[in-house]
Amino acid sequence: MANCLVMPFFGRKGLAMNTRKNTLYNVAYRVFSMLLPLVTAPYLSRVVGTEGVGLYGYSWAVSYVFVLIGLLGLENYGPREIARVRDDRDALNRTFSAIWKMQRLVAGVTLLVWLVYVFFIAGEEKIISLNLTMMSVSCLVNLDWCLMGLDEFKPIALRNTAVKLLAAAAVFLFVRKPEDLWVYAFVWSLSTLLGCLSCMFSLRGKVTPVKVTWKEALKHLAPCALLSISVIAVSVYRQMDKVMIGALADMAQTGLYENAEKIILCLSGFISAIGTVMLPKVSRMTRMKQMDAVKRHIRLSMELVMCMVCAMAFGLAAVAVNFAPLFYGDDFAYSGTLMMPLAFTLLSIGFANVIRTQWVLPQGRDTIFVHSVLTGAVINLIANFVLIPPFGAMGAAAATVLAEFSVPAVQFVYLRKELPYAQYLKTTGVYCLFGLVMAGAVVLLGYVLPLHGWGKLAVQVIGGAAVYGALCLTYWKLAKRSDIFRLMRRK
Repeated sequence: MANCLVMPFFGRKGLAMNTRKNTLYNVAYRVFSMLLPLVTAPYLSRVVGTEGVGLYGYSWAVSYVFVLIGLLGLENYGPREIARVRDDRDALNRTFSAIWKMQRLVAGVTLLVWLVYVFFIAGEEKIISLNLTMMSVSCLVNLDWCLMGLDEFKPIALRNTAVKLLAAAAVFLFVRKPEDLWVYAFVWSLSTLLGCLSCMFSLRGKVTPVKVTWKEALKHLAPCALLSISVIAVSVYRQMDKVMIGALADMAQTGLYENAEKIILCLSGFISAIGTVMLPKVSRMTRMKQMDAVKRHIRLSMELVMCMVCAMAFGLAAVAVNFAPLFYGDDFAYSGTLMMPLAFTLLSIGFANVIRTQWVLPQGRDTIFVHSVLTGAVINLIANFVLIPPFGAMGAAAATVLAEFSVPAVQFVYLRKELPYAQYLKTTGVYCLFGLVMAGAVVLLGYVLPLHGWGKLAVQVIGGAAVYGALCLTYWKLAKRSDIFRLMRRK
């Protein structure tokens, strides 16, 4: 592995790609990567049932924690560091090489620990976990963080899309009975590794690895580890819910929660994609001391993100009970009930993401990020232990809501004197009101329509979108928000 660092298989290409194209590529890929499992989820749910879905969700959640440890917060740290030196070729090469060397060390150790878990600790999930091993292997060659720092989102989107389409096709071809659950795990694990390898070779022509000392590599360990604490903490209340439901309730409850959460993760893909694109852009603006421009950027981003998430949150809550049994099958009807409270976590996710990616991380104030998500993780763990035994999956949903809303609350404590939170909250309140009106219209349509099944759901969604869109356009017109209209007309 060390020898590959001196091979000049990466060179240099033009780094320019405008933010709008990056946003489109990243949003499209993030949403696609979330939607694709949803395409296979109804099929898998009907083939393996609630317990099979629960077993896979439990195994995948544990595996994902190891992946997060192996990547050590690089999704946030890597793009920022690359963006800071991208205009200095020598600094770029050394920074990339040092971070990658550190990455391979951490990922290699994590992989060994994962294998110990699989062979000596795992219980009924052993076979599924073994077939998820390539997820940990992929941490050795996951260089997406470098492409992100260089504003090269197109290779990530296109190459991973092709790999995941092949994976989805394999699921429909080879997963035919409950005993084929291991095939499902193997296919998605392999697709993760192949996607990382394909993106690794996309760096050809953009950066040249050079020999670096361990001292240079390990200097990135502490700041990266600091960010990894926050990333792992996020996983505690994003992934460990399923682990704790499996341990404190049963696999059937885990399966119901897994399918409810899939929808939330799909919608949150829009939010994380926008934040990922904005992080390197705002990092450069911050380095150039353009703080007034950064604040204007945050104001417009907050407006657009909260407009989007309020529509998603209230819309999903209004149709969840009808949607779940249609999509997953009657055995998963309760997943719709779980979606209703989980939908409102999108509000806190969107709000916190804008502040984190456009103010906290670009300034290197990682401790604020860490403290906010650690608070959420602690609240989630305590609430899970209290609420899951009596309430099962619904207890986990309530714990997740509490945890998610604690994150922007902690950010507010730190940043209330620096940012115009009153303005942000007013903006959020306006779109929440529009969302509430839309949800009322959607529910009313559900009562009066003489339709059933997918036809009824389609009319509800179209009607809700029309109501929400009309309210937003009227508000922007009355408030004279020419900036939003200019953004909508921009080519």
